[in-house]
Amino acid sequence: MKFGLFGGATAAAAPSQAASERLLLDQPEDSHSYGAFIDAIVEAESLGFHSIFLVEHHFTGEAQVSAPLNLLTYLAAKTSTIRLGTGVIVIPWHNPVLLAEQAATVDVLSNGRFDFGVGKGYRPREFEGFCISIQESAGRFEESMTLIKKSLSSNERFSFHSDRWNFEDIVVEPPPVQKPHPPMWLAAGRPDSLRYAANGDYSLLLDQFATFDVTLERFAIYREAVEASGKSFDPMNVAVARGMHIIRSEEEREIAINRRMAALDHMNQMAKSNDAGYQTSMTSDPDLRKAAEQGTLIGTPEEIIDRLKQLQDGGVEYILLAGVQMSPPQMRAFAEEITPAFT
Repeated sequence: MKFGLFGGATAAAAPSQAASERLLLDQPEDSHSYGAFIDAIVEAESLGFHSIFLVEHHFTGEAQVSAPLNLLTYLAAKTSTIRLGTGVIVIPWHNPVLLAEQAATVDVLSNGRFDFGVGKGYRPREFEGFCISIQESAGRFEESMTLIKKSLSSNERFSFHSDRWNFEDIVVEPPPVQKPHPPMWLAAGRPDSLRYAANGDYSLLLDQFATFDVTLERFAIYREAVEASGKSFDPMNVAVARGMHIIRSEEEREIAINRRMAALDHMNQMAKSNDAGYQTSMTSDPDLRKAAEQGTLIGTPEEIIDRLKQLQDGGVEYILLAGVQMSPPQMRAFAEEITPAFT
């Protein structure tokens, strides 16, 4: 089993009541700064973590990462082995050809360590900020991904014209190191989206919100779809994000669960539209205590090992620990007390 990290930094201290990940980890106000985050990722590499996937969010008021490719470019210069991913770039907001150029540049600067995580987006208020209807997200995503894949894999000039985009006689430079292009990871949760990912040759990012049972159901749907298409299934092509907090007492357990419940409630609210007319799979079970207890790695090292083995028994071999890089002591404890059970 391999372990990576998932999340991001903030440019400055965000208000405590709005910083959802700090609610879980109880971090000091400066712990999310870009400098502290970069130092943590450099340490994560030395501890043997496999990857870091960065979020993309806008207009939250929490100073979340809004330009993950820029931050990954800097991390590429500070690291040498850890894989650098996006979790995810929201494709409908971007010019696809410019995005392909930026992704290829990260792949070159990291010497082929880039994982290109993409998605349609799920927070309605972000779409409202860009003055783009979230109802258009699927169509924008599919058209843009066709362009991005062609841009990253074609050595010849091409033209493309549609109602949304027009490009004439172009070739994307620089070419990426990984061929035909960096691995594409799709965030998905609904059965049709899971099958779309499998049939489209995407690796799969499973969110941190679902309970273990729901996560394993989604894992199985994707695996069955991959195998039904005649392809060999590789469990390293599915990354499961999980919140994690190592506790040393029952008092710490209750604090961690309550903080996780508050974080999940906050993130659920961020995923809702003002008119309640849009529903996303990127939310937790409405029973927040159930979501915290049955969807998060909260416990002693021994309990967390047991929970991870539950996922492993279901076929999962790749875990992304959400927010752990923002608590270096938790990151070190995981590497020292939990990782050895899976090596």
